Amino acid sequence: MAARAEVERYRPDWREGRVMSWITTTDHKRIGILYICTSLVFFAAGGILALLMRAQLAQANEHFITKQSYNELFTIHGTTMIFLVVVPIFAGFANFLVPLMIGARDVAFPRLNALSYWLFLFGGIVLYLSFFAKYGASRSGWYAYPPLSANMFSLGHGQDLWILSLHLLSLGSLIGAINFLATIHNMRAPGMSWMRIPLFVWSIEIYSALLVLVLPVLSVGLTLLLLDRQAGTHFFEPQGGGNAILYQHFFWFFGHPEVYVMILPAMGIISEVIPVFSRKPIFGYKAIAFSTVAIGFYSMLVWAHHMFSVGLPNFLNVFFMLSSMVIAVPTGVKIFNWLATTWRGNLIFDTAMLWALGFIAVFTIGGLSGIFLAAFPVDWQVTDTYYVVAHMHYVLFGGSVFGIFAGLYYWWPKIFGRMLDERLGKAHFWLVFLGFNLTFFPQHLLGLLGMPRRVYTYSEHGLWQTYNLISSIGSGVMAIALLVFVVNVVQTSRKGPRAVNDPWLADTLEWYTTSPPPPHNFDHLPYITSARPLRDLRRRLAETRG
Repeated sequence: MAARAEVERYRPDWREGRVMSWITTTDHKRIGILYICTSLVFFAAGGILALLMRAQLAQANEHFITKQSYNELFTIHGTTMIFLVVVPIFAGFANFLVPLMIGARDVAFPRLNALSYWLFLFGGIVLYLSFFAKYGASRSGWYAYPPLSANMFSLGHGQDLWILSLHLLSLGSLIGAINFLATIHNMRAPGMSWMRIPLFVWSIEIYSALLVLVLPVLSVGLTLLLLDRQAGTHFFEPQGGGNAILYQHFFWFFGHPEVYVMILPAMGIISEVIPVFSRKPIFGYKAIAFSTVAIGFYSMLVWAHHMFSVGLPNFLNVFFMLSSMVIAVPTGVKIFNWLATTWRGNLIFDTAMLWALGFIAVFTIGGLSGIFLAAFPVDWQVTDTYYVVAHMHYVLFGGSVFGIFAGLYYWWPKIFGRMLDERLGKAHFWLVFLGFNLTFFPQHLLGLLGMPRRVYTYSEHGLWQTYNLISSIGSGVMAIALLVFVVNVVQTSRKGPRAVNDPWLADTLEWYTTSPPPPHNFDHLPYITSARPLRDLRRRLAETRG
């Protein structure tokens, strides 16, 4: 018996293998890495779909792909970028960083945290397997407006798999959001009051609150749509007494707060990067924190500016126009505070800082075009044209993706323990900046010239072909830029210099531990006396030595 007990004692745990330890992990840092890496894989997949679409549109009367295939690519590309890339990669940043930033050992519910990741992964797999469904993947657009999406005979089972995928993804996001809220509210380090938490944590607080409020609305709309398709109901089918506009209210009541779910964490990243590389404290900490809350609040009041063309009464159009313009105020507060932070700072133009400054530039352009779209008489002229496509990408790609890469270059040493190559990083930034503007700025002009979106081909018509060709060339430049990033990651993962605990001389608590952090995160913590605890610690050490 003693020998058997000795064998049992030294038998290795099946969860400790190189692969199984990742599959069974509940460590918030590992789950964060899984989220980030999986999202980047889906980002590559969504980018390939976009390149195929741009190849089809590069020339007039092109037949590189069929109309049905183009609609499938269009639908899955949009769904991928929103539900499989931007929202979950910010969940990955939040998983890794929020407990470290607030001095916690883990998130509040580690097993639920792991469940949220696996729901995300399975939802993505279901979405891409829909390409193999009878009649192909969904081709109703990433918003799935009925009556097209409600007719089960016109789209086949790909649309049902699209709905199932979004249910899985929504459930995973909802679980993760509840976990972040519980962690931020209950597990902060001693002394870390609400006015001392990092601005990135503020952004995750509002990100999570918005997800909890609006994801159930999306789930209701999708469930009713599935019932229309499979159970013979007529919630959204006009020929059965339903109302297709009701679905649009469901979708956009979720959809516009979702825009800020994708932007606020990027803004939080920018609020962390700019002070560090300006060698100054953030200008107007409280103004930025409260503007984050204001953006979250007003995002719930502007959904119908996506529906100006459906025939709403003018008093509602006026209300949603004014509320959409009001939300520009707290956004402007953030932009001016970031610029004020750089004023007379000792600016260091490392790669993370370049991405942060690029974010401000392109997001401002997207915001200005959004003000025009918020005026419903203007919106009536350009709705469903490429002007809207250009605006959306300047806000979401120029906003979210620039923020994502700022965060990757900034926190990569903390996450993986190695520094990325700065020369390759800067080449990556400038290629994306050039390719992005080549791709999407001409689309404003296409929209003003009347080119409708969601068309798979077009006849030779004025400058349409010229602008589309420039746009397609720009997408190719961005593809080359992302290959540069992959080369950077592969090279530095093997030969990159080891990162010290705090390579940037940053101010927030995650840089107090090792790079990468140990399983328990911290051996001990300083008492938090401000929003910049490491600066306070360095000052106290300097005073002691002095």
